[in-house]
Amino acid sequence: KIDAKATSAFILMASYSTCARAFTSILSRSARRGRIPLAMVSTDTLTQNPLLQQEALPKFSSIEPANLTPAVSELLTKMEQDFEDLEQQLDNSDSPPDYNQVLPQVERIQFPLGYVWGVAGHLNGVKNGDELRAAYEENQPKVVQSMTKFSQSKALYHALEQLQGKLSMDGTFEEKQRARAVENSLLGMKLGGVGLEGEEKERFNDMKMRLAELSTKFSNNVLDATKAFSLTVDDASKVQGVPDSARAMWANAHVQHLKSQAKDGEEIPEMNAEKGPWKITLDMPSYIAAMSHLPDRDLREKIYRASLTRASEIGDGDKNNIPLIYEILKIKQEMAKLLGFENYAEQSLARKMAPSVESVRELSDLILEKALPAAEKEMAEILALARETGGDEYSEASMEKLAPWDLTFWSERLKE
Repeated sequence: KIDAKATSAFILMASYSTCARAFTSILSRSARRGRIPLAMVSTDTLTQNPLLQQEALPKFSSIEPANLTPAVSELLTKMEQDFEDLEQQLDNSDSPPDYNQVLPQVERIQFPLGYVWGVAGHLNGVKNGDELRAAYEENQPKVVQSMTKFSQSKALYHALEQLQGKLSMDGTFEEKQRARAVENSLLGMKLGGVGLEGEEKERFNDMKMRLAELSTKFSNNVLDATKAFSLTVDDASKVQGVPDSARAMWANAHVQHLKSQAKDGEEIPEMNAEKGPWKITLDMPSYIAAMSHLPDRDLREKIYRASLTRASEIGDGDKNNIPLIYEILKIKQEMAKLLGFENYAEQSLARKMAPSVESVRELSDLILEKALPAAEKEMAEILALARETGGDEYSEASMEKLAPWDLTFWSERLKE
């Protein structure tokens, strides 16, 4: 079970990391261009829908869930038509393509929808709600299917192969960058299934769609489980020694909860960071502060266990991510096999510097060999401090070793 939870955490972090990289890339390119071309989008639509106003940073304060579907529908139609035109140009050209006729054009075509989908993914992670979730899930299959056309385009792949033959990694700095961009694009298309045909291609695309669906469901389950837990503390002695900033955060969370539940005209008490009550949640700022500073072991244990068992077989059965994890692993293995890899680890390394799965194992073993003695030494120091200053509940008679919910707390005390 611990391994399953660790896997859950890794997949979730990977999901958020991917979203963050995509969103940062979108904003970076937006700033670099200064203006995003949105030809063929009607003026009325552009004015009314904040997701289509892409001349600067996203207008988060104006974006509503109802804006997503119209924006995606508008931009999907334009993107698909523009890409069909590009494919025809590449197919009908009598001469080898120029770099500026290929990758910059692909980026120009993809950018408007990428901007919208990046903003939607970001909001779905940080401001998730029923309306936004429904809109995101409604549009995700269309976006995945449309973007798959780019990675599996024979015309685009052939043009990139021609470019690769013209560009050299021994040329000028600009030519090296272009050669690297073409190389990465070709690899991305190979991993995207451009070499598959017939039933294999159909199966690959079906699994790609299912993988996107599972990833979204996984994240939603974790978000729901995170929101479902809270612990309200009324006794000031339970938060003794906790930093003012953490107490203020928890007190404010309690007041905000009361406001969300209040009826019209109902008076809500003001926040009192000194006297409470304090509402602790599983959101990372709240959770880390609790595990780092709450002196009460029982409270830390409750919070730790609640976090560890989010979206698992312990709790709401409809939000159990364990079956999703196994299905994700199964799909990734099958997709890797279709692409000619022995396993998904090999496929993942195709884009990385490590030459093989075995080399990753060797490096991990080397790090373990060097890091484990230092970790054991630090653990001994933490345990000694807990026994010396923590009272009877940390004595050898009461406990053999520190529990997982003790480690962060006593590590912070050691730093102090």
